[in-house]
Amino acid sequence: MEREAYRNCCSLVKIPRQSYEQFCSSHFVDYIDKELSYSKFFKKYLLPNHPCMFSRRFTQDWRCRKQWVSDVGRPDFQKLLQDFEETPVPVANCNAKEYNANPKQVMPFKEFIQYWKEYIQNGHSSPKGCLYLKDWHMSRDFPEHNVYNTPVFFSSDWLNEYWDTIEVDDYRFVYMGPKGSWTPFHADVFRSYSWSANICGRKKWLLYPPGQEEFLRDTHGNLPYDVTSAELRDRDLFPHSEEACQPLEIIQEAGEIIFVPSGWHHQVYNLEDTISINHNWLNGCNIDLMWQFLQNELSSVQKEIDEWRNTMDSWHQHCQVIMKACSGINYAEFASFLKIIADNRMAFLNACFTGESSDYSRHLSETLTTLGPYHAAFDLQRVAHLIECLLCNEDFKRLDHSTLTLQPESMLQQIRDTIQSTRGQHLLDQE
Repeated sequence: MEREAYRNCCSLVKIPRQSYEQFCSSHFVDYIDKELSYSKFFKKYLLPNHPCMFSRRFTQDWRCRKQWVSDVGRPDFQKLLQDFEETPVPVANCNAKEYNANPKQVMPFKEFIQYWKEYIQNGHSSPKGCLYLKDWHMSRDFPEHNVYNTPVFFSSDWLNEYWDTIEVDDYRFVYMGPKGSWTPFHADVFRSYSWSANICGRKKWLLYPPGQEEFLRDTHGNLPYDVTSAELRDRDLFPHSEEACQPLEIIQEAGEIIFVPSGWHHQVYNLEDTISINHNWLNGCNIDLMWQFLQNELSSVQKEIDEWRNTMDSWHQHCQVIMKACSGINYAEFASFLKIIADNRMAFLNACFTGESSDYSRHLSETLTTLGPYHAAFDLQRVAHLIECLLCNEDFKRLDHSTLTLQPESMLQQIRDTIQSTRGQHLLDQE
């Protein structure tokens, strides 16, 4: 991040997101085919939460674009089998509905590829349904393969930084699906950003700006499984569907990368046999949206079990347990998440001053160095703002703070001291 960009946003408390009305009328997103600075991407797309598409020039050097793709631009099944033949992979059935998603099974990679070949030979149909390999943690399972590089625009990634640190999970995925496979209507985990690169094949995206999904709820408050379904025209079932704007319809070609901002609900189709790489990610620009999402999730849990509020001494703790089971995170873990992000940036800024090495991973060190001290300071200020929000939140106050890895008041002071110290050492200019 450059000095000017830092100065423009370092005092932000509430991220100034512009209206999404332009996307309800123009139906176009920016197409980026030339060099773009990180600061410009940050200012034009991350902060305002606007989508865009990157051309294939941004993926042309990826090894998977050559190794996984045949000379005619289709998945190279033989090469893929050489690399992953016996690997167990998660596979969804697009023809089956389980709640508002597709049920999954785990099968050997070679079995999925055999199915895929037969599916193509049978005119893209099968009695087994339309199977879709999705949410496969290929990078975690095969870190030595190194078949792609995360573009710098998406490298400020608190979500995967946190899960890499605690070595529990990650949100880096490979998708492989035949023509006709699709993903139902949804918004991404924790209201994260996502980026998705087509290694080969083509996709169609239907994107709705934040807030439009509220018009698509049925009389019970549920979102549709398929936004193209004729049942959405039933006013008795979906009384406000006609008030929603038409979705952005985007065709993504081979090699292109789409940036999907926070809270943009979407539905995605594979128009051809397609392989894609997808990351979910969070950073200082959308961490406030994650916090709002978590508050909404807890509120939903509290409403569901409200009838037991006065009969259970540990009702609030149970709400946190249920929230963790349903959403994958609760307030205590969110606090731990913020602590790790802050600790890493304070260590980085201190290392910039002292010249000493830090004990985080080489990959993280390279990322923080590339983004620079201004970005680390911006991140710390965003963490500080979220900690202040936690301290004002009644449900967070009810947690047993002696069990938390984050001690909020102490962390706030450490962040302030670090930023003041780095300014004093002229790592950050004061003006």
